[in-house]
Amino acid sequence: MLVHAPSSEGVYLHDLDPGTVIDVETKSRHYMIEYVGGDEIRISGHPSLCPSPIPAELRGSLANTGLVEHGFVGRGMRLEFRRLNDDLPVITSAIVDIKQVH
Repeated sequence: MLVHAPSSEGVYLHDLDPGTVIDVETKSRHYMIEYVGGDEIRISGHPSLCPSPIPAELRGSLANTGLVEHGFVGRGMRLEFRRLNDDLPVITSAIVDIKQVH
C-alpha cells in the first residue's frame, strides 16, 4: 500500500500491519524492512551495517530541506534509521522505489 504525499510517494509505517515487509531501493542499496510496530523495524541490506535483519528504529525520511518526516518512507527522500545498539542514525542515499513484499 503506497500513498501519495505532497512532495513524494511513500508509506507511513503506522498504516502497515506488523509483519509487513517492504523493499526499499535507494540509489546504492536494496533494504528489506519488516515493520514490527510503533517505530520498530527489522532492517537488512547494507553489507556492513545490517547484512542480515537487525532491530532498529525508523526515524523517517529526510527531505532535501533537512526536515525529517517521522514514520514515513518516501520516494526521493533519504531513509533515516538507528540501529538499536548505536546512538548515531544511519542516513541512506535517496530512495528510488518502494514495494510491499508481504
